Amino acid sequence: MRGRWYGQSTFRLESGAQSVFIDPFAPPTERNRRGRQFDYPAIHDVTATVLLVTHEHWDHNGVEAVGGSPTTLRSTAGTFESPIGQVLAIASEHDEVAGTRRGSNIIFVFSLGGVRVCFFGDFGQRDLRPEQAEVIGRPDLLFVPVGGGATAGADRAFDISTRLGARWIVPMHYRTSAINFLEPADAFLARFKPGHVVRFDGPEFDTDDPRMSAAAPVVAVPAVPRNA
Repeated sequence: MRGRWYGQSTFRLESGAQSVFIDPFAPPTERNRRGRQFDYPAIHDVTATVLLVTHEHWDHNGVEAVGGSPTTLRSTAGTFESPIGQVLAIASEHDEVAGTRRGSNIIFVFSLGGVRVCFFGDFGQRDLRPEQAEVIGRPDLLFVPVGGGATAGADRAFDISTRLGARWIVPMHYRTSAINFLEPADAFLARFKPGHVVRFDGPEFDTDDPRMSAAAPVVAVPAVPRNA
């Protein structure tokens, strides 16, 4: 499976002729920025078979950026059929007080190219509940926020990663040179042995890369997207 990071929690995954785009951010406005830096390159010239939105915040729900008439599953829990097969949309919260501050969040689980993917969105609960973990099962590829703030930080993200036992882990939603809020990924990455952290030269990554064949878990770190 090939993937591309667009910044924040925005990814496109591709296998063969099928692709999934997840949590596209909208063009930031001064109101959205609230004085914060958000300098990831704009999303353009992208299409998808399936489009997933974990929750309705501007840096996750910019669906207008994605072309190709995708099947869209948008911030609603349930079990859905799609062109890539069944998609599980698991209810969770964006905060530690049952969603009363920042609302709900969806954890998506689906398979693409034989890889079982789990995408946590802006997961902010204090812990993963047993019934959520049971439905998720054991993913091959896990996307988890690690930057703290309104979502999981390094400790919680590591606990989730260990509990679910994913083969590959992609950290997201953390401070980079493009944004000046959240915490960097360093504290999360430091919890893994150096040989288990794979840094890519560009924003693209590939589960078939030879470096990704090391003993699990392997943490894939795409490079920060930059303007051309």
